[in-house]
Amino acid sequence: MSDPMTELFTAALGLAEPWHVKAVRFDQAAHEIHFDVTCEASRLPCPRCKAPDQPIHDRLKRDWQHLHFFQYRALIHAELPRVRCGVCGERGDTEVQQVPVPWARERSGFSLLFEAMVVTLAGMSRMPVRRIAKLLGVSDQRLWRSLGALVDAAYAKADMRGVDAVGIDEKHVGRGRVVTVVHDASPASRGRVLHVSEGCKADNVGLFVEALQAHGGNPGAIQRCSMDMAKGFIAGVKRHLPGALPCFDPFHLVKLANEALDSVRRAEVVQEPALKHTRYHWLKDASDWSRAEINLHWLRQSGLRTARAWRLKECLRDILAWRRVPHVPVLLLMDGWIQWARRCRLPAFKRLAMTFKTHIEGIRNMLTHANSNATAESINADVQSAIARARGFRTFRNLRTIVYLLKGRLDLPGSPFAHAMA
Repeated sequence: MSDPMTELFTAALGLAEPWHVKAVRFDQAAHEIHFDVTCEASRLPCPRCKAPDQPIHDRLKRDWQHLHFFQYRALIHAELPRVRCGVCGERGDTEVQQVPVPWARERSGFSLLFEAMVVTLAGMSRMPVRRIAKLLGVSDQRLWRSLGALVDAAYAKADMRGVDAVGIDEKHVGRGRVVTVVHDASPASRGRVLHVSEGCKADNVGLFVEALQAHGGNPGAIQRCSMDMAKGFIAGVKRHLPGALPCFDPFHLVKLANEALDSVRRAEVVQEPALKHTRYHWLKDASDWSRAEINLHWLRQSGLRTARAWRLKECLRDILAWRRVPHVPVLLLMDGWIQWARRCRLPAFKRLAMTFKTHIEGIRNMLTHANSNATAESINADVQSAIARARGFRTFRNLRTIVYLLKGRLDLPGSPFAHAMA
């Protein structure tokens, strides 16, 4: 026998025949409200083969947590019917099938709207899962299982057919752990994370290729691959993406030049006291100099080895910046810079010039196509922020779940309040 209250909550939960709310119980002491949902049908379609009018074998009691009702936890209780299908039995499959419910995923202890709330809090507000669990009154392990299942299901449906350029970078996530992050560098969807795996070896590129093929992508269609000069990545791209042009990250080249410059300064500071406390002056961009650093013009124009190293570094930065300017012969300029560095009588820059000479093909590809791994660095910054907010992740699975949630552009449940805000 229904009443206005049960009819109201039946409509609020979006239930239709044969499902309806049978009773509403309020436990003020426990700060909980309970909804007893029932299915009064005696025969239902088979969940497996969709054969209609199959007998119900039995009913199993299940519970789900729903969105809070005001300040109270809301719990849904129902006895789920299980169907023994005669059509499936004729084919030899006599297993009893549980009927799916309209308010929750299979094997989930939360309602769909509750999970949508968790996804919104973790993705939009970027709250740590532990804080979300405390806010909603559940354990963080349950939320991690729910988020992991939602992200895995959404990632399984990801479409990678249009990927023709990728970026590969490693990310140190603490305690000696490293992960490899592959993102889509195609102009249409720049910045989407395609794959995350543990380690930073050649096999990680192979794992990405397997995932790419599983999602409809074609490894042969990838034309360019932005990365640093890690030997594992170079070998992995050569082995698993032979048709992709390796493009070495310009930021990585400048980083190597900065390391060479600092090596020169440390060797010279013993004889030149004026170089003390000037490390970051030589490494910073000129636009970031303080007034005191601007006044060091005399030091930069001196005949010190550090000043010569700084001029080499700044010239390299200019060449890399000009790669986006039409009609600038950046390839010839880079060849000239390598010859200059080889003759500069600075051992650190002579070694750097040999490194560039060894990897000249990837450097020329980067200059020709104006590629960079700036998107990868942006992704790394977001991942690092997530790690800092969560105070680290216990498992790689949890880290991968958050990376895909934040940067995977997956089709995940939207905010449960989207209709109210529209």
